[in-house]
Amino acid sequence: MRRFGKLLIATLVPVLALTGCGQNIQVFHPQGPVAKQELDLILWSFALMFLVVLAVFILFFYVMIKYRAKPENEGYEPPEISGNRKLETIWTIIPIIVVIALAIPTVATTYRLQKPPKNASKDPLVINVTSVDWKWLFSYPKQGIETVNYVVIPAGQPVKFEQNAIGPMNSFWVPELGGMEMDMPGRRLGLWLQANKPGDYLGRSANFSGKGFAHMTFHVISKNPNQFNQWAQQVKSTKSPLTKAEYKTLLKPGTTGRHTYSTNQPPPKMEHHSITVQ
Repeated sequence: MRRFGKLLIATLVPVLALTGCGQNIQVFHPQGPVAKQELDLILWSFALMFLVVLAVFILFFYVMIKYRAKPENEGYEPPEISGNRKLETIWTIIPIIVVIALAIPTVATTYRLQKPPKNASKDPLVINVTSVDWKWLFSYPKQGIETVNYVVIPAGQPVKFEQNAIGPMNSFWVPELGGMEMDMPGRRLGLWLQANKPGDYLGRSANFSGKGFAHMTFHVISKNPNQFNQWAQQVKSTKSPLTKAEYKTLLKPGTTGRHTYSTNQPPPKMEHHSITVQ
């Protein structure tokens, strides 16, 4: 009975663990060039790790079977060996090769993704991002639009997000479009992303920021260029500006839904926040 219980546990634990694999892991479904290059890097790392683990297990079972205790070897004492230059050289060189194989594509991809490609068909759309307790504020300097907890972008065009934080440090992450970047008070950081096609992509903070952390999510809504322009014109003609009173309310710790504002004034170039207030 005890043996059956152990067998049952050994069977159920892997099954329960595998249920987590049924979720849609967004990182493995890239919807833009940045996310695609980063996924290629992840898969390359997985392949190298798999080869290392495979080699270790092959050696493990080979040694365990070949040198297992046998009746004919009873009482056998192996000779004492002090070092083996050949083996020591092999197990020193192999990790160096693995590290180099990981480092070269990682460094190359990191530098390649610092800026949008020079041959991009359109100039990047600049959007300022400010993380606040516990919400996200977005500002379009050129279009004169501000949004809260969602951002609209044109599909097929690079978007440069310039990031800042008011309050605790956060991280800006849209798994289906690319990697994450930190939001820090008093510092201008940023990254560029691009959506290949229209869609709704979930963004989130990956840096714990207090009791409202679960609400630090936002949506990136990608539209085709014509629809994006129509949306921008509609906001400009129908939405009211963000007032100082509303802005101060947004800065207070708390949660809120989606909001959209327009402005008739260009934002100042260097401001402690990203939002233009009237």
